[in-house]
Amino acid sequence: MSESDVDEMSFEAAMAELEQVVTQLERGEVPLEESIKLYERGALLRKRCEKKLKEAEEKVAQITLDAEGNPAGTKPVEGL
Repeated sequence: MSESDVDEMSFEAAMAELEQVVTQLERGEVPLEESIKLYERGALLRKRCEKKLKEAEEKVAQITLDAEGNPAGTKPVEGL
């Protein structure tokens, strides 16, 4: 898979694959070259997860509340 594939992944898919990568690296049963590739892939997956979490946090922060504290809508999220 390429970096563009990672850019299209959902948070859940990226997190699941990242967990698999970490497990493989922790076992230490893969050759050095494959370990390097796995590490690089893991870095891309971590970056994707962080991006998706930030997007979610920004969306939640934009939820507006009415006078009683109930969700009343959302403000437009700039830059998304």
